[in-house]
Amino acid sequence: MEVKKRVDRMTKSKTFSDSVLEFNEWLANISLDLFDNYSISNPFNGKNKEQIKMITNAFYKKYYNDNNKRYLILGSSPARKGTATTGIPFEDASHLYKETGIMIDDFYINKSSSDFLYDVMAQYGGCEKFYKNFFMSFVCPLGIVNINSKGNEVNSNYYENKKLENFLYNFIVDSLKKQISFGIDTSICYCIGSGENFKFLTKINNQYKLFDKIIALEHPRFIMQYNSKDRNKYLNKYINAFNNRK
Repeated sequence: MEVKKRVDRMTKSKTFSDSVLEFNEWLANISLDLFDNYSISNPFNGKNKEQIKMITNAFYKKYYNDNNKRYLILGSSPARKGTATTGIPFEDASHLYKETGIMIDDFYINKSSSDFLYDVMAQYGGCEKFYKNFFMSFVCPLGIVNINSKGNEVNSNYYENKKLENFLYNFIVDSLKKQISFGIDTSICYCIGSGENFKFLTKINNQYKLFDKIIALEHPRFIMQYNSKDRNKYLNKYINAFNNRK
């Protein structure tokens, strides 16, 4: 009985941030050898891995050092010069520098997509309130890059073709299950990307019953690049979705 109590205490003492950082360590040890001109962009075992570890430790211990349950917000996969560089979903280097005091080498760009999400957070009640209720991640938590015909690296998505999607399928399912174990409220999942990302996540959910409901939200890049005049409409859609969780 005493052993069981001790195990229970150890389990309870593990914070949400501990779980996230352990997950990042798991990702650091993932080896995915893709095919053709595709490759994985993994910030957790790349050239800046020690810097990324400092940033992620500072960020998650600041906002997630508790045992609160949170709702999951899932993009498709990290952008090559976004999360695949910073290690924190949808946070750009400029904002992270303000949050942690750590500058990411050779990357100091403020993206319009993250700007939109910061406005969503501000409207919701600020970063602290937002991160207390939500955890942002990706269906495929590692970045995917492809070498184009000009020899340049470009962003790719896991759903770009069936071969890539099938290759990553089990890794994606394992990743989602691990993240749910952090302390995720599975009554609602928010999907950033109302097209292929939502379609694929729905397919996985139909098979594994991970979430009771998935709500699709348009991607900030789609909003800012093609529908900037309707920005406030989409911002209100985000806020209404996050506030009306019943």
